[in-house]
Amino acid sequence: MNSNEIRRRFLTFFEDRGHTIVQSSSLIPAQDPTLLFVNAGMNQFKDVFLGRESRSYQTAASAQKCVRAGGKHNDLDNVGHTRRHQTFFEMLGNFSFGAYFKKEAIDYAWTLLTNEFKLPVDRLWITVFREDDAAEEIWATGSGVSRNRIIRLDEKDNFWQMGETGPCGPCSEIHYDIGPDASELGHRNCAFPCDCGRYVEIWNLVFMQFDRDQDGHLSRLPKPSIDSGRGLERMASVLQDKNSNYETDLVGAISDRTCEIGNVH
Repeated sequence: MNSNEIRRRFLTFFEDRGHTIVQSSSLIPAQDPTLLFVNAGMNQFKDVFLGRESRSYQTAASAQKCVRAGGKHNDLDNVGHTRRHQTFFEMLGNFSFGAYFKKEAIDYAWTLLTNEFKLPVDRLWITVFREDDAAEEIWATGSGVSRNRIIRLDEKDNFWQMGETGPCGPCSEIHYDIGPDASELGHRNCAFPCDCGRYVEIWNLVFMQFDRDQDGHLSRLPKPSIDSGRGLERMASVLQDKNSNYETDLVGAISDRTCEIGNVH
């Protein structure tokens, strides 16, 4: 499945479920001095989450162009060291502004991955925030994920915010086991979670509940909301059976041509 088809099927899936398709915003954030570049799909909806702006819709989906080359979410230091990071990428996301919350977000993600894209259930792992009993229960009883495949992690991995201040909340991530051959550290029998490159995060469901101020204080948002994101490049690597984002149809042709020009084999 090529990347254009992955993007189209993602957006169509959510459009069929009542989401408004919103165009990617500029990489330069509009009227937001806290960011140099857009680093997530939710950036253009920041004021909607905070209750400062209203839209004609309560649910949305987008394919947002992002740059992570500085600030809180900085992937620059990882480029060249892993097969999964770029400074520029596309974030596929679905959003709810008080219309639905954890159960629906989890159901949508699981249905899309396992029914639409036919990913094998036995290669998917789930993480939740260490205190999020509700999310674990929904995964286990609603989606039917075995509890031994649901792992609780701390703030570093499972509490998300776009910057040092602003909308934030606990999150639940879906990871795909590419297999031992994908390990960048030569691991053959490692267990999830492991940072060797074998287990790839393909979707992050953020349960937007709080606004963090400059003093680090958390206050509740007007409405519990959903901000979800999945990198198009990572999804392409999984669905195209590649061990690297740079081998997909999005980047592979550029890499091949560069090597040809430079006479590198």
